[in-house]
Amino acid sequence: MRTLVDDLVERGYFGVILTGGEPSLHPELPEICRYARDQGLHVRMITNGHRLADPSFAKEMADAGLQLVHVSVYSNRPEIEAKLRGISGTLKKAYKAIENAHACGIEININCVINQFNADHLDESIQHWNTHHPYIRHFIWNNLDPSMGRAETNMELFTPRLRDFEESLYRALKLLHESGRTFRVEKVPLCYMADFAWASTETRKIVKLEERVVHFLDDKQTVRQESWDHLYSEACDACSLRPVCGGLFDRGDGYDPIELTPVFIPLRQVVEPILNDPSDPSYRYRSFKAWQDAFKAHQRTANAKASLERKLPQVGAVTSRSLRLYESNRNREARKAANLGLNPEKTPSSDCSD
Repeated sequence: MRTLVDDLVERGYFGVILTGGEPSLHPELPEICRYARDQGLHVRMITNGHRLADPSFAKEMADAGLQLVHVSVYSNRPEIEAKLRGISGTLKKAYKAIENAHACGIEININCVINQFNADHLDESIQHWNTHHPYIRHFIWNNLDPSMGRAETNMELFTPRLRDFEESLYRALKLLHESGRTFRVEKVPLCYMADFAWASTETRKIVKLEERVVHFLDDKQTVRQESWDHLYSEACDACSLRPVCGGLFDRGDGYDPIELTPVFIPLRQVVEPILNDPSDPSYRYRSFKAWQDAFKAHQRTANAKASLERKLPQVGAVTSRSLRLYESNRNREARKAANLGLNPEKTPSSDCSD
């Protein structure tokens, strides 16, 4: 883990996000957090809150240097949260985790995955958070990835249509904006959030010319993402925001690009709020003109690399190289476990010849 943290430091990254699966299940999580913090990284964690519901664990993570926790909550309707979690009582644990983190001085964000079951009441959840937990100042929505989890085998049950959540998401964002809170939205095309396009995570990274590095602990290993475009329709060619739109994220063929429509608002109207956001520690351009020049230069470089990029593996793909790294890491972990007298988790061996 130290090697992975050191890599982020060498690249000048602001921070690291500990995520999963469920990162709080990792036995060395406090040590990982402490090392990353000691190297000067901002450390945050995405969790369902089950372990943070234990006050002693919340304190241990705070003492290790955890600065911000994203607690994942699908819905503030207990029956919806239980249905999506597959077990009852999880909403109460999430509330307890939030209270514990707040008591320990850890900043709290709320993460929510948009799906068919909560698509119609995203704003209702915001009303709850604003009323009962006013100290929560930042919210993140992720549109469902139909290629992962239960959605992969129950796509029609969980995957929303973009139009299903358009109005409810707008109401939620408007509530937050008017109350002075901040928010980000991932995997939602800009034509479904044009009034708040500057809050798109993909758009912000496109504007800031950023890459994303993800160190997976499974056989995907390390992936670096510099390209953010996904699916588009022919109508997107006429859209004024096409240069900074991440498109429709769809790894599982669960969405239909026919839902995409062009919008016609000035590009500057989206870019300038991103450039002029002093709360964002990674912004670098002070004027729209400076950004335009850098963006055009970046596009020329990206176009020159386009043919090579098409030959590279898709982000998150399992490759023979990642399999070799994964097996090497597992062997090293097994030796360490043996020295400690532990039995490592057993997983089926990978065969690159399959």
